[in-house]
Amino acid sequence: MSGILYLVATPIGNLEDITLRALRVLAEADIIACEDTRRTRKLLAHYEISRPLVSYYEHNERERSAELVGKLKSGSRVVLVSDAGMPLISDPGYHLVKAAIEHRIPIVPVPGASALVTALAASGLPTSEFLFGGFLPSRASARRARLAEFSGGRSTLVFYETPHRIAGALQDVLEVLGDRTAVLARELTKMHEEFIRGTLSEIAARIAESDLPGEYVLVIGPPSAGGRDSAGQSRLSILDEVNEYMSTEGLDQKAALKRVARSRGISKSEAYRMLMKEQAKKR
Repeated sequence: MSGILYLVATPIGNLEDITLRALRVLAEADIIACEDTRRTRKLLAHYEISRPLVSYYEHNERERSAELVGKLKSGSRVVLVSDAGMPLISDPGYHLVKAAIEHRIPIVPVPGASALVTALAASGLPTSEFLFGGFLPSRASARRARLAEFSGGRSTLVFYETPHRIAGALQDVLEVLGDRTAVLARELTKMHEEFIRGTLSEIAARIAESDLPGEYVLVIGPPSAGGRDSAGQSRLSILDEVNEYMSTEGLDQKAALKRVARSRGISKSEAYRMLMKEQAKKR
């Protein structure tokens, strides 16, 4: 019988953010594949777990995947972890999972902490529909081109960013997407956790004024049909916004109202009540 490949989420900062199931799976592993053996060894030592470790990172993924598949085929229990969060989410692991599937090896995800979900949940921005763009390109021209792909959408956007690129990224996001409401989450679950809220221009100014270390998650609110004011609120009434969607995008009233509710972060029933009230005033 073949072994099992476990994909185990690890803490993104606070070592207490790990599940009991994850600890059991790590303790029972025949081998643990990790981005940085030093970082994973620190986590294991904290919970008094000692298992064999091998490195598995961006530049040895293909070679190491073949080795690990061999061990899995011989019956080993292999655990894949990243430095923080869920493996494969802007982290290595794709080649190993793909190879395991090709060889009919069982894959068991063990969920847990994720910077993406943590930042989104605390952002205060609409969460019913969102797009995750991972890390933006490092070069400004490529970054702007990538952002342009998201410019026509009306979902909340989430990106990861590094300390040395965040200032430039914010300027490009502002230029390409406009001055939307956003939240910049920094050092999630750590001692200096911080949520910087405001418009993109306000957040960019804050970052330009201070050198704030740490890893970042940038959450960008959706635009409304008529744009937003400095407080992030739609400049149009719900009735006007619904009519604009219907005229510019050919939506029926129900679909247009659903879009408006999502962009404003309110329920469809609440949006409907507001629409009925505005229509009554115009009669």
